[in-house]
Amino acid sequence: MDHPGPARPGLTRRELLSRSGMGLGALGALGVLADAGDLLASPSPGRSGGLEPQRPHFPGKAKRVIHIFLNGGPSHVDTFDPKPALARYAGRTLPETLLTERKTGSAFPSPFRFRRYGESGIEVSDLFAETARHIDDIAVIRSMYAQVPNHEPSLMLMNCGDSVQSRPSVGSWALYGLGTENQNLPGFIALCPGGYPIKGIENWQAGFLPGAYQGTYIDSQHERIDRLIENIEHPHVSTDAQRRQLDLLRTLNAEHGEGLGDDRLDARVQSFELAFRMQVEASEAFDLSGEPASIRALYGDGVHGRQTLIARRLVERGVRYVQLWHGAGQPWDNHDQIEANHRRLAAEIDRPIAALLTDLKARGLLEETLVLWGGEFGRTPTVELTAEGKSMLGRDHNHYGFSVWMAGGGVKGGTVHGATDEFGFKAERDPVSVHDLHATMLHLLGFDHERLTFRYAGRDFRLTDVHGRVLRDVIA
Repeated sequence: MDHPGPARPGLTRRELLSRSGMGLGALGALGVLADAGDLLASPSPGRSGGLEPQRPHFPGKAKRVIHIFLNGGPSHVDTFDPKPALARYAGRTLPETLLTERKTGSAFPSPFRFRRYGESGIEVSDLFAETARHIDDIAVIRSMYAQVPNHEPSLMLMNCGDSVQSRPSVGSWALYGLGTENQNLPGFIALCPGGYPIKGIENWQAGFLPGAYQGTYIDSQHERIDRLIENIEHPHVSTDAQRRQLDLLRTLNAEHGEGLGDDRLDARVQSFELAFRMQVEASEAFDLSGEPASIRALYGDGVHGRQTLIARRLVERGVRYVQLWHGAGQPWDNHDQIEANHRRLAAEIDRPIAALLTDLKARGLLEETLVLWGGEFGRTPTVELTAEGKSMLGRDHNHYGFSVWMAGGGVKGGTVHGATDEFGFKAERDPVSVHDLHATMLHLLGFDHERLTFRYAGRDFRLTDVHGRVLRDVIA
């Protein structure tokens, strides 16, 4: 990619991040201002620096991404990575263990049954029986690994490609590379019911990229449009009155701008126009009342059914990257009672995920939509112990090995990549780093991850830093 040049005066970094992350209207305005080169970075020849559609390095099968994030770290050995050896060692110390964040004890067999699904015969836990019916469209990566067993750095690694330094998020890189297909909606939206997750807006930050590429947060626990989207309706002025005000403002600014030769004024006028258009576009996109009853029933009535249906509507309307969070806290961080907790949590999202895959496929959208499922790490195959050595039948954090899966967008379905060891402790065969996962995602979107760069502080940065390889065997 071409690189934006030196920074220009304008908003402070704090102001920019605050405004770009707090509302649809503010983000839309930044998008227009970016088109006029009025952000912290000005465009270089060959790239406008704005949000209009861009050509990738090569034709990518994926045009958009839905990232389903299971916040807190789901257990791979209870979901997509069966380990029958744990039953043989139940109540016994494993032959080989690794250093864990907290004290763990003997082997803890999964309380859930694994079954084979589809023509591929891939085994999936009963926790995700509905999703498993789509296994022939899914590529399961069973050999993921992260860097540390802590939530904060692992969230940053998975979402931004670096566990320590502040870096742009994956969604921001995708939007920077491809632009958006709908100038009336943000190109990157994070749906997280109940408030911010750990690390807050850093999970969808633009970092050193222009602020227009930052994700827009939506608290998807709400159903009313004025609760879902901040400032979507003017409390005192009607739409017709706003239209007249904007027409007058345009006229006055046009008269003021005659002979000035400064297109930044026109950019500001356009920003008001875009914010006005978004009142209609955003309201329509988030309003599920127009969906057939059969579709609403397919997804279910719960929060996660609604937000997953909204995600489909957003990508259908040209939003480039949608991140679906399961919970604002860490619902999948089950240090105790993992059987009851994982069963409850999976019941909230299994049906909506299956509905999403069914719906996307029926609409011809799955082949161009990359769906990613996973958390920031996995969980131990050994039972976690209290300081007194007692078991509460939970599992500790495990960054040595875990699972994610991808579907659609050029993914080779019905495949399994890599494996953890016999007990599920560590990625053993064909280990996959988070950088490898990101490189593969960018490849599916049409980008060479080594060439999608942005010049900042005197060097070219990329999502994968100096790492990453494309997983060719999961690409159709």
